Amino acid sequence: MRRYLGSALFLVIAIIGAGAIAIAFDFPAGDVAALIGIAAVASVVASLIGGVVLRLLRTRPARVQTLTAALSSVLVAATGVVTAALAMFISLHDLVVLFIVLTVATGVALGAAWQLGDDIGAGARQVGDYARTIVGDDGHVSAEAAPDVTGPGELSALGAELADASRRLEESQRRERALEASRRELIAWVSHDLRAPLATIRAMTEALDDDVVDDDATVKRYHSQIRTDAERLTALVDDLFELSRINSGTLRLGSEKIDLGDALADSLAGAGATAEVKGVGLVEDVAAAPPVEVSAREFCRAVDNLIDNAIRHTPPGGTVHVRAAAEDGTAVVGVGDQCGGIPAADLPRVFDIAFRGDEARQRDDRGGGLGLAITRGLIEAHDGDVTVANVEGGCRFTVRLPGGRR
Repeated sequence: MRRYLGSALFLVIAIIGAGAIAIAFDFPAGDVAALIGIAAVASVVASLIGGVVLRLLRTRPARVQTLTAALSSVLVAATGVVTAALAMFISLHDLVVLFIVLTVATGVALGAAWQLGDDIGAGARQVGDYARTIVGDDGHVSAEAAPDVTGPGELSALGAELADASRRLEESQRRERALEASRRELIAWVSHDLRAPLATIRAMTEALDDDVVDDDATVKRYHSQIRTDAERLTALVDDLFELSRINSGTLRLGSEKIDLGDALADSLAGAGATAEVKGVGLVEDVAAAPPVEVSAREFCRAVDNLIDNAIRHTPPGGTVHVRAAAEDGTAVVGVGDQCGGIPAADLPRVFDIAFRGDEARQRDDRGGGLGLAITRGLIEAHDGDVTVANVEGGCRFTVRLPGGRR
Protein backbone atom coordinates (compact mmCIF):
# COMPACT_ATOMS: atom_id res chain seq x y z
CA MET A 1 0.00 0.00 0.00
CA ARG A 2 2.80 2.42 0.82
CA ARG A 3 4.26 2.26 -2.69
CA TYR A 4 1.04 3.78 -4.10
CA LEU A 5 1.17 6.79 -1.77
CA GLY A 6 3.75 8.48 -4.00
CA SER A 7 1.43 8.27 -7.04
CA ALA A 8 -1.47 9.66 -5.03
CA LEU A 9 0.73 12.48 -3.72
CA PHE A 10 1.79 13.49 -7.24
CA LEU A 11 -1.88 13.50 -8.34
CA VAL A 12 -2.83 15.83 -5.49
CA ILE A 13 0.10 18.14 -6.29
CA ALA A 14 -0.88 18.17 -9.98
CA ILE A 15 -4.50 19.09 -9.16
CA ILE A 16 -3.39 21.88 -6.83
CA GLY A 17 -0.95 23.14 -9.46
CA ALA A 18 -3.62 23.12 -12.18
CA GLY A 19 -5.99 25.04 -9.96
CA ALA A 20 -3.29 27.60 -9.16
CA ILE A 21 -2.56 28.14 -12.87
CA ALA A 22 -6.23 28.60 -13.67
CA ILE A 23 -6.73 31.09 -10.84
CA ALA A 24 -3.61 32.99 -11.91
CA PHE A 25 -5.16 33.58 -15.36
CA ASP A 26 -8.61 34.49 -13.98
CA PHE A 27 -10.49 31.45 -15.29
CA PRO A 28 -14.08 31.17 -14.08
CA ALA A 29 -14.34 28.99 -11.02
CA GLY A 30 -16.99 26.77 -12.62
CA ASP A 31 -14.85 26.11 -15.69
CA VAL A 32 -11.82 25.39 -13.52
CA ALA A 33 -13.73 22.86 -11.44
CA ALA A 34 -15.18 21.19 -14.52
CA LEU A 35 -11.80 20.98 -16.29
CA ILE A 36 -10.02 19.58 -13.25
CA GLY A 37 -12.77 17.06 -12.57
CA ILE A 38 -12.97 15.83 -16.16
CA ALA A 39 -9.18 15.65 -16.53
CA ALA A 40 -8.77 13.92 -13.17
CA VAL A 41 -11.41 11.25 -13.90
CA ALA A 42 -10.08 10.55 -17.38
CA SER A 43 -6.49 10.46 -16.15
CA VAL A 44 -7.30 8.12 -13.28
CA VAL A 45 -9.03 5.69 -15.67
CA ALA A 46 -6.07 5.80 -18.05
CA SER A 47 -3.66 5.41 -15.13
CA LEU A 48 -5.46 2.31 -13.90
CA ILE A 49 -5.26 0.77 -17.36
CA GLY A 50 -1.57 1.63 -17.59
CA GLY A 51 -0.95 0.28 -14.10
CA VAL A 52 -2.58 -3.04 -14.95
CA VAL A 53 -0.47 -3.34 -18.11
CA LEU A 54 2.71 -2.54 -16.18
CA ARG A 55 1.74 -5.10 -13.56
CA LEU A 56 1.35 -7.75 -16.24
CA LEU A 57 4.71 -6.82 -17.77
CA ARG A 58 6.66 -6.60 -14.48
CA THR A 59 8.80 -9.62 -15.38
CA ARG A 60 9.67 -8.33 -18.85
CA PRO A 61 12.97 -6.54 -19.66
CA ALA A 62 13.50 -3.01 -18.38
CA ARG A 63 13.23 -1.56 -21.92
CA VAL A 64 9.70 -2.94 -22.33
CA GLN A 65 8.66 -1.61 -18.93
CA THR A 66 10.05 1.90 -19.55
CA LEU A 67 8.31 2.06 -22.93
CA THR A 68 5.08 0.94 -21.30
CA ALA A 69 5.46 3.57 -18.58
CA ALA A 70 6.07 6.28 -21.20
CA LEU A 71 3.05 5.18 -23.26
CA SER A 72 0.93 5.12 -20.11
CA SER A 73 1.98 8.68 -19.26
CA VAL A 74 1.20 9.87 -22.78
CA LEU A 75 -2.13 8.04 -22.67
CA VAL A 76 -3.00 9.72 -19.39
CA ALA A 77 -2.14 13.16 -20.76
CA ALA A 78 -3.94 12.57 -24.06
CA THR A 79 -7.04 11.19 -22.37
CA GLY A 80 -7.27 14.14 -20.01
CA VAL A 81 -6.66 16.74 -22.72
CA VAL A 82 -9.03 15.24 -25.30
CA THR A 83 -11.80 14.64 -22.77
CA ALA A 84 -11.50 18.20 -21.50
CA ALA A 85 -11.39 19.57 -25.05
CA LEU A 86 -14.54 17.72 -26.12
CA ALA A 87 -16.33 18.73 -22.95
CA MET A 88 -15.49 22.39 -23.52
CA PHE A 89 -16.51 22.20 -27.21
CA ILE A 90 -13.06 23.07 -28.60
CA SER A 91 -13.02 23.34 -32.40
CA LEU A 92 -11.78 20.50 -34.60
CA HIS A 93 -8.84 22.65 -35.68
CA ASP A 94 -7.70 23.17 -32.08
CA LEU A 95 -8.18 19.48 -31.36
CA VAL A 96 -5.98 18.54 -34.33
CA VAL A 97 -3.34 20.95 -33.07
CA LEU A 98 -3.43 19.22 -29.69
CA PHE A 99 -3.01 15.80 -31.34
CA ILE A 100 -0.02 17.04 -33.35
CA VAL A 101 1.64 18.31 -30.17
CA LEU A 102 0.86 15.08 -28.34
CA THR A 103 2.26 13.01 -31.24
CA VAL A 104 5.58 14.87 -31.15
CA ALA A 105 5.69 14.65 -27.35
CA THR A 106 4.97 10.93 -27.60
CA GLY A 107 7.95 10.40 -29.90
CA VAL A 108 10.25 12.26 -27.53
CA ALA A 109 8.92 10.38 -24.50
CA LEU A 110 9.29 6.99 -26.19
CA GLY A 111 12.84 7.82 -27.27
CA ALA A 112 13.79 8.83 -23.76
CA ALA A 113 12.10 5.73 -22.33
CA TRP A 114 13.92 3.52 -24.85
CA GLN A 115 17.29 5.00 -23.87
CA LEU A 116 16.52 4.71 -20.15
CA GLY A 117 15.45 1.10 -20.54
CA ASP A 118 18.58 0.35 -22.56
CA ASP A 119 20.78 1.91 -19.84
CA ILE A 120 19.01 -0.01 -17.09
CA GLY A 121 19.32 -3.26 -19.02
CA ALA A 122 23.02 -2.69 -19.76
CA GLY A 123 23.68 -1.82 -16.12
CA ALA A 124 21.83 -4.92 -14.92
CA ARG A 125 23.88 -7.11 -17.30
CA GLN A 126 27.12 -5.52 -16.04
CA VAL A 127 26.17 -6.16 -12.43
CA GLY A 128 25.13 -9.72 -13.29
CA ASP A 129 28.40 -10.39 -15.14
CA TYR A 130 30.34 -9.02 -12.19
CA ALA A 131 28.36 -11.13 -9.72
CA ARG A 132 29.20 -14.27 -11.73
CA THR A 133 32.93 -13.50 -11.47
CA ILE A 134 32.88 -13.21 -7.67
CA VAL A 135 32.82 -16.96 -7.02
CA GLY A 136 34.80 -19.21 -9.34
CA ASP A 137 34.04 -22.80 -10.29
CA ASP A 138 36.34 -23.96 -7.50
CA GLY A 139 34.41 -21.95 -4.91
CA HIS A 140 37.18 -19.38 -4.53
CA VAL A 141 36.01 -15.81 -4.00
CA SER A 142 37.75 -13.17 -6.12
CA ALA A 143 37.58 -9.60 -4.82
CA GLU A 144 37.74 -7.58 -8.03
CA ALA A 145 37.10 -3.85 -8.27
CA ALA A 146 33.48 -2.77 -8.77
CA PRO A 147 32.62 -2.24 -12.47
CA ASP A 148 31.66 1.11 -13.95
CA VAL A 149 27.94 0.45 -14.15
CA THR A 150 25.80 2.12 -16.82
CA GLY A 151 22.35 3.18 -15.70
CA PRO A 152 20.73 4.47 -12.52
CA GLY A 153 22.71 5.15 -9.39
CA GLU A 154 21.01 2.24 -7.63
CA LEU A 155 22.77 -0.20 -9.97
CA SER A 156 26.12 1.49 -9.33
CA ALA A 157 25.46 1.26 -5.59
CA LEU A 158 24.54 -2.42 -6.02
CA GLY A 159 27.82 -3.04 -7.85
CA ALA A 160 29.76 -1.32 -5.06
CA GLU A 161 27.91 -3.40 -2.44
CA LEU A 162 28.76 -6.58 -4.34
CA ALA A 163 32.40 -5.54 -4.51
CA ASP A 164 32.44 -4.87 -0.78
CA ALA A 165 30.74 -8.20 -0.08
CA SER A 166 33.27 -10.02 -2.27
CA ARG A 167 36.14 -8.39 -0.38
CA ARG A 168 34.65 -9.48 2.92
CA LEU A 169 34.05 -12.99 1.59
CA GLU A 170 37.61 -13.25 0.28
CA GLU A 171 38.99 -12.09 3.61
CA SER A 172 36.74 -14.56 5.40
CA GLN A 173 37.93 -17.37 3.14
CA ARG A 174 41.54 -16.36 3.74
CA ARG A 175 41.00 -16.47 7.50
CA GLU A 176 39.20 -19.79 7.20
CA ARG A 177 42.05 -21.31 5.18
CA ALA A 178 44.59 -19.99 7.68
CA LEU A 179 42.57 -21.39 10.59
CA GLU A 180 42.21 -24.74 8.85
CA ALA A 181 45.96 -24.90 8.19
CA SER A 182 46.61 -23.91 11.80
CA ARG A 183 44.15 -26.55 13.02
CA ARG A 184 45.82 -29.30 10.99
CA GLU A 185 49.24 -28.16 12.20
CA LEU A 186 48.05 -28.05 15.80
CA ILE A 187 46.55 -31.56 15.58
CA ALA A 188 49.78 -32.91 14.11
CA TRP A 189 51.78 -31.13 16.80
CA VAL A 190 49.55 -32.35 19.64
CA SER A 191 49.67 -35.93 18.41
CA HIS A 192 53.49 -35.76 18.36
CA ASP A 193 54.26 -33.75 21.48
CA LEU A 194 51.75 -35.54 23.67
CA ARG A 195 52.59 -39.00 22.36
CA ALA A 196 56.31 -38.74 23.19
CA PRO A 197 56.06 -38.09 26.95
CA LEU A 198 53.13 -40.49 27.25
CA ALA A 199 55.18 -43.22 25.60
CA THR A 200 58.09 -42.51 27.97
CA ILE A 201 55.81 -42.60 31.03
CA ARG A 202 54.21 -45.85 29.86
CA ALA A 203 57.53 -47.56 29.18
CA MET A 204 59.01 -46.52 32.52
CA THR A 205 55.94 -47.50 34.54
CA GLU A 206 55.86 -50.91 32.83
CA ALA A 207 59.54 -51.36 33.58
CA LEU A 208 58.92 -50.50 37.24
CA ASP A 209 55.85 -52.76 37.45
CA ASP A 210 57.71 -55.70 35.90
CA ASP A 211 60.76 -55.18 38.15
CA VAL A 212 62.96 -54.75 35.08
CA VAL A 213 64.88 -52.15 37.09
CA ASP A 214 65.44 -52.61 40.80
CA ASP A 215 68.49 -50.57 41.79
CA ASP A 216 67.65 -47.44 43.76
CA ALA A 217 69.48 -45.01 41.45
CA THR A 218 67.64 -46.19 38.34
CA VAL A 219 64.28 -46.28 40.11
CA LYS A 220 64.78 -42.71 41.34
CA ARG A 221 65.80 -41.63 37.84
CA TYR A 222 62.69 -43.25 36.37
CA HIS A 223 60.45 -41.60 38.97
CA SER A 224 62.09 -38.25 38.30
CA GLN A 225 61.60 -38.63 34.54
CA ILE A 226 57.97 -39.65 34.97
CA ARG A 227 57.35 -36.59 37.15
CA THR A 228 59.13 -34.33 34.63
CA ASP A 229 57.07 -35.67 31.72
CA ALA A 230 53.86 -35.40 33.73
CA GLU A 231 54.65 -31.76 34.52
CA ARG A 232 55.38 -31.17 30.84
CA LEU A 233 52.03 -32.67 29.88
CA THR A 234 50.30 -30.51 32.49
CA ALA A 235 51.99 -27.40 31.10
CA LEU A 236 50.95 -28.33 27.56
CA VAL A 237 47.34 -28.85 28.60
CA ASP A 238 47.35 -25.53 30.48
CA ASP A 239 48.74 -23.78 27.39
CA LEU A 240 46.09 -25.36 25.18
CA PHE A 241 43.38 -24.27 27.59
CA GLU A 242 44.72 -20.71 27.71
CA LEU A 243 44.97 -20.57 23.92
CA SER A 244 41.43 -21.86 23.52
CA ARG A 245 40.18 -19.11 25.86
CA ILE A 246 41.98 -16.49 23.78
CA ASN A 247 40.80 -17.77 20.39
CA SER A 248 37.22 -18.40 21.51
CA GLY A 249 36.81 -14.91 22.95
CA THR A 250 36.00 -16.19 26.45
CA LEU A 251 39.11 -14.64 28.01
CA ARG A 252 38.03 -12.09 30.61
CA LEU A 253 40.67 -9.64 31.72
CA GLY A 254 40.83 -7.84 35.03
CA SER A 255 42.04 -4.26 35.25
CA GLU A 256 44.62 -2.74 37.55
CA LYS A 257 47.40 -0.20 37.19
CA ILE A 258 50.85 -1.67 37.52
CA ASP A 259 54.34 -0.26 37.29
CA LEU A 260 56.35 -1.71 34.43
CA GLY A 261 59.54 -1.72 36.48
CA ASP A 262 57.95 -3.82 39.22
CA ALA A 263 56.38 -6.23 36.71
CA LEU A 264 59.67 -6.76 34.88
CA ALA A 265 61.55 -7.18 38.16
CA ASP A 266 59.19 -10.00 39.16
CA SER A 267 59.55 -11.68 35.76
CA LEU A 268 63.35 -11.43 35.81
CA ALA A 269 63.46 -12.81 39.35
CA GLY A 270 61.43 -15.81 38.27
CA ALA A 271 63.62 -16.40 35.21
CA GLY A 272 66.89 -15.87 37.06
CA ALA A 273 67.34 -19.49 38.12
CA THR A 274 66.73 -20.83 34.61
CA ALA A 275 69.17 -18.32 33.13
CA GLU A 276 71.81 -19.14 35.74
CA VAL A 277 71.56 -22.88 35.10
CA LYS A 278 72.04 -22.32 31.37
CA GLY A 279 74.75 -19.73 31.83
CA VAL A 280 72.81 -16.86 30.26
CA GLY A 281 73.07 -13.34 31.61
CA LEU A 282 70.05 -11.12 32.24
CA VAL A 283 70.37 -7.36 31.77
CA GLU A 284 67.58 -5.03 32.90
CA ASP A 285 67.16 -1.54 31.51
CA VAL A 286 63.99 0.11 32.79
CA ALA A 287 63.51 3.80 32.09
CA ALA A 288 60.64 5.98 33.26
CA ALA A 289 57.46 4.54 31.79
CA PRO A 290 53.81 5.35 32.41
CA PRO A 291 51.81 2.89 34.49
CA VAL A 292 49.79 0.49 32.38
CA GLU A 293 46.25 -0.56 33.18
CA VAL A 294 46.26 -4.30 32.53
CA SER A 295 45.35 -7.64 33.96
CA ALA A 296 48.53 -8.26 35.95
CA ARG A 297 48.45 -12.06 35.75
CA GLU A 298 47.95 -12.25 31.97
CA PHE A 299 50.38 -9.42 31.20
CA CYS A 300 53.12 -10.94 33.37
CA ARG A 301 52.55 -14.33 31.75
CA ALA A 302 53.04 -12.77 28.31
CA VAL A 303 56.31 -11.15 29.41
CA ASP A 304 57.43 -14.38 31.13
CA ASN A 305 56.91 -16.26 27.87
CA LEU A 306 59.08 -13.78 25.98
CA ILE A 307 61.89 -13.93 28.54
CA ASP A 308 61.72 -17.73 28.74
CA ASN A 309 61.81 -17.95 24.94
CA ALA A 310 64.85 -15.64 24.83
CA ILE A 311 66.74 -17.67 27.47
CA ARG A 312 66.03 -20.98 25.73
CA HIS A 313 67.36 -19.76 22.38
CA THR A 314 70.38 -17.86 23.70
CA PRO A 315 73.53 -20.01 23.89
CA PRO A 316 75.49 -20.29 27.16
CA GLY A 317 77.57 -17.18 27.74
CA GLY A 318 75.05 -15.01 25.91
CA THR A 319 72.91 -12.23 27.28
CA VAL A 320 69.17 -11.51 27.32
CA HIS A 321 68.43 -7.79 27.41
CA VAL A 322 65.10 -6.63 28.85
CA ARG A 323 64.13 -2.98 28.60
CA ALA A 324 61.10 -0.79 29.27
CA ALA A 325 60.48 2.80 28.23
CA ALA A 326 57.83 5.28 27.17
CA GLU A 327 57.53 6.15 23.48
CA ASP A 328 54.91 8.46 21.97
CA GLY A 329 52.53 7.99 24.87
CA THR A 330 52.78 4.20 24.87
CA ALA A 331 54.57 1.81 27.18
CA VAL A 332 57.18 -0.28 25.38
CA VAL A 333 58.77 -3.51 26.62
CA GLY A 334 61.63 -5.03 24.61
CA VAL A 335 63.21 -8.47 25.05
CA GLY A 336 66.37 -9.05 23.04
CA ASP A 337 68.32 -12.31 22.77
CA GLN A 338 71.44 -13.64 21.07
CA CYS A 339 69.87 -16.55 19.21
CA GLY A 340 71.67 -15.71 15.99
CA GLY A 341 68.57 -14.35 14.29
CA ILE A 342 65.44 -15.83 12.74
CA PRO A 343 65.31 -16.62 9.00
CA ALA A 344 63.46 -13.85 7.18
CA ALA A 345 60.97 -16.37 5.77
CA ASP A 346 60.06 -17.48 9.31
CA LEU A 347 59.57 -14.01 10.84
CA PRO A 348 55.88 -13.67 9.81
CA ARG A 349 55.13 -17.09 11.38
CA VAL A 350 56.91 -16.70 14.70
CA PHE A 351 53.63 -16.11 16.57
CA ASP A 352 51.75 -18.94 14.80
CA ILE A 353 50.49 -21.82 16.90
CA ALA A 354 53.03 -24.65 17.28
CA PHE A 355 55.56 -22.98 14.99
CA ARG A 356 59.16 -23.69 15.96
CA GLY A 357 61.16 -22.57 12.95
CA ASP A 358 64.20 -24.36 11.59
CA GLU A 359 65.47 -27.77 12.72
CA ALA A 360 68.14 -26.31 14.99
CA ARG A 361 65.54 -24.36 16.97
CA GLN A 362 63.21 -27.38 17.06
CA ARG A 363 65.86 -29.57 18.61
CA ASP A 364 66.65 -26.93 21.19
CA ASP A 365 63.02 -26.10 21.96
CA ARG A 366 61.59 -28.10 24.85
CA GLY A 367 58.48 -25.94 24.94
CA GLY A 368 55.18 -26.71 23.35
CA GLY A 369 55.36 -24.12 20.61
CA LEU A 370 52.43 -22.21 22.12
CA GLY A 371 54.19 -19.61 24.26
CA LEU A 372 54.55 -16.91 21.61
CA ALA A 373 51.03 -17.52 20.27
CA ILE A 374 49.68 -17.08 23.81
CA THR A 375 51.79 -13.94 24.26
CA ARG A 376 50.37 -12.36 21.13
CA GLY A 377 46.81 -13.24 22.14
CA LEU A 378 47.23 -11.80 25.64
CA ILE A 379 48.88 -8.59 24.43
CA GLU A 380 46.28 -7.99 21.74
CA ALA A 381 43.57 -8.59 24.36
CA HIS A 382 45.08 -5.59 26.17
CA ASP A 383 44.72 -3.45 23.01
CA GLY A 384 48.47 -3.70 22.43
CA ASP A 385 50.68 -5.36 19.85
CA VAL A 386 53.83 -7.47 19.85
CA THR A 387 56.36 -7.65 17.01
CA VAL A 388 59.69 -9.32 16.32
CA ALA A 389 62.70 -8.16 14.31
CA ASN A 390 66.22 -9.39 13.77
CA VAL A 391 69.02 -7.37 15.35
CA GLU A 392 72.75 -7.87 15.40
CA GLY A 393 73.46 -11.30 16.90
CA GLY A 394 69.85 -12.22 17.58
CA CYS A 395 66.33 -10.87 17.58
CA ARG A 396 64.19 -8.51 19.63
CA PHE A 397 60.54 -8.87 20.63
CA THR A 398 58.78 -5.57 21.25
CA VAL A 399 55.52 -5.12 23.16
CA ARG A 400 53.60 -1.84 22.91
CA LEU A 401 50.75 -1.01 25.23
CA PRO A 402 48.64 2.14 25.55
CA GLY A 403 49.15 4.14 28.71
CA GLY A 404 45.68 3.07 29.83
CA ARG A 405 43.19 0.45 28.70
CA ARG A 406 40.49 1.69 26.32
